[in-house]
Amino acid sequence: MAADKTFVTKQDDIKREWFVVDAQGQSLGRLASKIAAVLRGKHKPIFTPGLDTGDFVIVLNANKITVTGNKLTEKFYYRYSGYPGGLTSVSLRDQLVRHPDRVIEHAVWGMLPHNKLGRAMLPAMSAPAWTISPGPATWTWCCCPWPLPAWRASTTSPSR
Repeated sequence: MAADKTFVTKQDDIKREWFVVDAQGQSLGRLASKIAAVLRGKHKPIFTPGLDTGDFVIVLNANKITVTGNKLTEKFYYRYSGYPGGLTSVSLRDQLVRHPDRVIEHAVWGMLPHNKLGRAMLPAMSAPAWTISPGPATWTWCCCPWPLPAWRASTTSPSR
């Protein structure tokens, strides 16, 4: 009698799909955690922590996310140029006006592994800075990003 073998995910076993998320009215942190889980592939039964088993995610209406409390005025994003006096800060309100895609990317990056694998997963997410309303019939649109079958877009995906 043969013993059952443990399944080990290989690169050929990974099938990538596209997910389209409408961020309008969604809370920033809750949306980012669900996007990070899809980018990692934690929603798949073949999830392996050391492999990039995740899917592609397109985030629409990134400028229409919501935050609680006084975060719009009290939350700041900092950059340092490396020179004396080179610290610049931008409030969340200003960042949402100028670069709403960076707000989503920054939140998702904080929830991904901070190593080579995490840096390889982040480009699989795209958050265009423009506002789009549901249009083409080829996509499945939904206001709520969870559960996954409700916002699955397509089963065909390009290789990464």
